[in-house]
Formats: sequence, C-alpha cells, structure tokens
Amino acid sequence: VQFVESGGGLVQPGGSLRLSCAASGFTFSNYHMSWYRQAPGKEREQVAGISSAGGSTNYADSVKGRFTISRDNAKNTVYLQMNSLKPEDTAVYYCRARLMYGPVEHWGQGTQVTVSS
Repeated sequence: VQFVESGGGLVQPGGSLRLSCAASGFTFSNYHMSWYRQAPGKEREQVAGISSAGGSTNYADSVKGRFTISRDNAKNTVYLQMNSLKPEDTAVYYCRARLMYGPVEHWGQGTQVTVSS
C-alpha cells in the first residue's frame, strides 16, 4: 500500500490550494476516502469524506463552503480543493482509506499546509 500526497505548501490567507492523494497497492474503488488534518498541539480531526463511488460527501463545519473533496477512481486519486484559506487551516493534512465492508484502513504520510501572510 502506498500513497503519494502532494499539493501542500505556503499560501496567504484567502488563497487556494489543491491537495492530491494518489493511492496504489489496494482496490481504491472499494474504499471510502477522507482527509484529516492535525495542527500542532491539537488532535487529528476529519476535514472531509467521500464514499467509495463518490456519490456522498461530508465536511467538518469549519470547512463547509470552502473545501471540496472529490475522487477519480480511474486514477486512484482523491483530491481536496481548499479555497478561502485561513490561518487556522494550517496543519498537516492526511488522506485516509477505509474499506467499505471491513475494519481495514490505510493512511497517507501527510502534507504540510501553512496559511500565513
């Protein structure tokens, strides 16, 4: 199992970033996908989730209307489009895969997002 996360970086408040998480080593379409984040000194929290076929999404209240999760099962990739970024969005962002029908999960290595002027 391998994830390649990309798209993180430094952005000014109000800016945008698009995170990508390319997966390999498992049947991507059998997994629900999520993005989590962890800021320094805080617990890891779920930011957004998408069902295995992409028909259902959910978001944390703090990012609703600003972030959009999507996936391309043909490319084994999940995305997180982040707009109107705020300093409080600064964190390491992780993708997570959870098997539809069993207690199996995989985590990416994380990508740093820093929102600062």
